[in-house]
Amino acid sequence: MKIGDYSISTVDFPGMPSLVIFLAGCPFRCPYCHNPELIDGGKNAPLKDIYNKILESKNLVDALVISGGEPLLQIDELEKVLEFAKSQNLKTKLDTNGYQPEYINRIKGLVDYVALDVKAPFEKYEKMFGFDGARVQEAMNILSKSNVFLECRTTYVPGLLKPEDIINIATQIQCDLYVIQQFRNRMVFDPKLKNVNPPSPPILRDIAKKAKEYCENVKIRTQEFGEEEI
Repeated sequence: MKIGDYSISTVDFPGMPSLVIFLAGCPFRCPYCHNPELIDGGKNAPLKDIYNKILESKNLVDALVISGGEPLLQIDELEKVLEFAKSQNLKTKLDTNGYQPEYINRIKGLVDYVALDVKAPFEKYEKMFGFDGARVQEAMNILSKSNVFLECRTTYVPGLLKPEDIINIATQIQCDLYVIQQFRNRMVFDPKLKNVNPPSPPILRDIAKKAKEYCENVKIRTQEFGEEEI
């Protein structure tokens, strides 16, 4: 399995300390990607090493989070890791761009929580990112009809998205929670975005209040204040 690194986190799975495994590889080149080193990088780790890491961490955590990169690129190994985590009575969470809904169907019974990146209004995906937003919408629809807690999340990048795009997304999604994330310019795939200032918490709050007209549960995530319910 190709991975980036491991970390212990108290924020990646709400309310639960978790072991986070960052998987390497992603088919997309989103300009604001905050883990660009994982797109084509990573190191090979045998599954037995990953299982051992999970066992070593069991006394510290209650959950396993698989992030990336895009974890669904390694669906066969991902499925085995999730099965192993479940055998150890750990809760499981997946971070994904949702572009492979057929793989979502394979693992939806092995995850308790999915954070699905909704990068733009679905009809704008092709122009903005070069791939079909309908596939992400299909993944969302599958998850919204399952027993998985579904978080949809959008990173608000000034200049790439407009406030009205966030409102449009809010009208399109079906999820348990919608999170509007603050863009950060410290680590990005496109160096030009280093000159773009992160949106302020008040700006995100104003956008989120409008989004809440369409989504019952809305939060923002900022570097300054962490997670705030709107």
